[in-house]
Amino acid sequence: MNLTQLETRLGYKFKDQRLLIQALTHRSHSAMHNERFEFLGDSILNFAVAAILFHQLPNVDEGDLSRIRASLVKQGTLADIAGRLDLSHFLRLGEGELKSGGFRRPSILADAVEAIFGAIYLDSNSDRAHEVIKSLYRPILETVDFNTLGKDAKTLLQEVLQGRKFALPAYNVIATSGAAHDQQFEVECLIAELDVRAQASGSSRRAAEQAAAALVLAQLEQILPKKKGSAKQVRKVAAQLSLPVAVEQDRK
Repeated sequence: MNLTQLETRLGYKFKDQRLLIQALTHRSHSAMHNERFEFLGDSILNFAVAAILFHQLPNVDEGDLSRIRASLVKQGTLADIAGRLDLSHFLRLGEGELKSGGFRRPSILADAVEAIFGAIYLDSNSDRAHEVIKSLYRPILETVDFNTLGKDAKTLLQEVLQGRKFALPAYNVIATSGAAHDQQFEVECLIAELDVRAQASGSSRRAAEQAAAALVLAQLEQILPKKKGSAKQVRKVAAQLSLPVAVEQDRK
């Protein structure tokens, strides 16, 4: 396994490359896997991102800092970082995981990223690990809207409408289907004042409402500039929903 390319993308060259190999090893491959490294890397990542946000956002309070950090360290964001590193080509998986496409599974990719952070710490020190994390997060931090990051679609929609003094949306259950233990809800999100509506389904009423709100936000990106104000804020909100933090699939 030639890991030079991965080290180049990380911006870190291992003194003991065996640590990197173990960080890339899933438990399905061998007993020397990456789960303990992942445990260590998770703590290092949380501290590093907290420190970055503390210095970058001096006027943001503790509650919002926690919201933003949670979005930046969650599985979807880490899987996106893994994609930029092309990490799937370096993972060491067992035969079953390989056949089932484990190298594409977000949870496996995210765990490997955290394990790599742990391996860098073990190979050097916390400062060096923080430098690598800061470098990998720089493209994300330069593009996200911290005002919306981590907020769900219903909250974002409410803020957009209130900011333009429109009435809040109505959510109506259109239909339910399936057995009691496995129901599907179809919900309409309606903004009567703007004649905007969208329908979506989900495994709970809340999940369906979130999905419908996300669809309405996408519509507002197109129509609000024609009715009132600038498109800039709505574009930011709609773009935020493409991140993995957007729509929660909560149980009823």
